Amino acid sequence: MTETKIRFSSKDGADFVKEVKAEVNQYFVDSGQSRNANMAMRLKTVGILLLFLGPYALILFGSFTLMQMWLLTFVMGIGVAGVGFSVSHDALHGAYSKHAWINALFGTFFDLIGANSYMWKITHNVIHHTYTNITGVDEDLTVSPLVRLSPEAPRYPFHRFQHFFAFPAYSLATINWLFAKDFQQFLKKDIGPYKDKKHPPIEIFKLFVTKFVAVMYQIVIPLWVLDVTFTQFLIGFLTMHMTAGLILGVIFQLAHVVEGPEFLHPDENGDMESAWLIHEMRTTANFARNNHLLTWYVGGLNYQIEHHLFPQTCSIHYPEISKIVRKVAEKHDVPYNYHPTLLKSIKSHINMLKMLGQPVSA
Repeated sequence: MTETKIRFSSKDGADFVKEVKAEVNQYFVDSGQSRNANMAMRLKTVGILLLFLGPYALILFGSFTLMQMWLLTFVMGIGVAGVGFSVSHDALHGAYSKHAWINALFGTFFDLIGANSYMWKITHNVIHHTYTNITGVDEDLTVSPLVRLSPEAPRYPFHRFQHFFAFPAYSLATINWLFAKDFQQFLKKDIGPYKDKKHPPIEIFKLFVTKFVAVMYQIVIPLWVLDVTFTQFLIGFLTMHMTAGLILGVIFQLAHVVEGPEFLHPDENGDMESAWLIHEMRTTANFARNNHLLTWYVGGLNYQIEHHLFPQTCSIHYPEISKIVRKVAEKHDVPYNYHPTLLKSIKSHINMLKMLGQPVSA
């Protein structure tokens, strides 16, 4: 296995890098807090898991009308996205607990909702977090040829209309994960910067086992237990997945494909202009910091800057350390991209979709 050699500068922004690391470290020393989950995070975990598992149990209970069960599939979809944001995401970064087995346990919920935690660690934790917004390397910029998410990506005539169909496309994300994406990734020889990537046999075995479990509880058991037609089941199944997919797709796009963040690329020698932390500041955006309910639900992923700088710090701490990061960034004239509300961030993403959908200038 070989890896594309992309090197970040060791000189650019050295003062910012040193100071922001030191001040965040000092915050945890002064506050006496661990970087991992606190009681608020543990209580939130219980609430989010209930939001996912509660509607499922109520649906299987079978004492509700078809309309009531359909409404519960919406709630379950919200819960599925919440588990991805607020439980598994922290765990898969090793940020939930200092104990690896606890992170592995909560990371397993990612597999149970239909994705694959091993492949996520490769494409998200390693590739996306290291090579953010570098076209041809960052896998998050190539979620589908239907949607053009960077200036260097291939453009097709239908991209002119992508701001109309991108959101419906996002809603298919978890269905794609469950049935196609992970299998495709395992079969690919090259993933991001990795060439001829080989996967451990145990991970291939886990892929099939967890997909089997997901299909069993999401499809087989409901069809077996509930007195519904296949069409009625399919409506509920699609409602749950499309709700989760839309939420997950939109929130992750608001971090990088909005106005403000840059799309950067190495020179012919593979050298990047900036140090890695500066690169993350230039390619990432926060949004809606005053929306406390949103922050709670999306696991602090509206504080993407802090997440990218300190991915092994639990998301429950992002609102506080964001004050430090923003102050130090302003002091050193480092970009701190931010949209004040969720709606303004979504509008900015739509503007980017429109811009990226236009014909490429000669």
